[in-house]
Amino acid sequence: MSFEQALLQRAQQFDRQALSEIYDCYSPALYRYAVRLLGTPDLAEECVAEVFSRFLHVLRNGKGPRDHLQAYLYRVAHNWIADQWRRQPPTPLELDGNLPADGQSDPSQTVAAQFEQAQVRAALAQLTPDQRQVVVLKFLEGLENEEIALMLGKPTGAVKSLQHRALAALRRAMPSEEIRYEPVE
Repeated sequence: MSFEQALLQRAQQFDRQALSEIYDCYSPALYRYAVRLLGTPDLAEECVAEVFSRFLHVLRNGKGPRDHLQAYLYRVAHNWIADQWRRQPPTPLELDGNLPADGQSDPSQTVAAQFEQAQVRAALAQLTPDQRQVVVLKFLEGLENEEIALMLGKPTGAVKSLQHRALAALRRAMPSEEIRYEPVE
């Protein structure tokens, strides 16, 4: 039995320590995922709160995941974000947070980095919601295609296809830039 399965079994018994561990383990990554896709910290916090509220609700009803907890939580976040996008179009994506304001960086480098981030945001905004989610999960969260497939409820082949089409669209949107395809460590 994996750590995740043992944690899930304890959570199904409403073990407060297990529920706390689940929240502490998964909420930071879910928050980063949500803020990157939704563009605002407030909506990302709302998304994370809703994910865990829905998780507790299904546990209370004797349902919920038996394994693949991370995939289940991301799937709930994916559905909540998709509902948000149906209500209103996404705002510009948050990439890696704010640029350093320590006064030690070269102003020209800061401006160049801000310009580059704006270009990437504009290119990502041109992707379909599914393509954007695959790019965020693969290259910003560093997840494997199989994990992404579980999270999005799609076959692995579909995830690979979405990734391929997204990268082709990014190449077209940013022809003068060299695009690297390595996940963030």
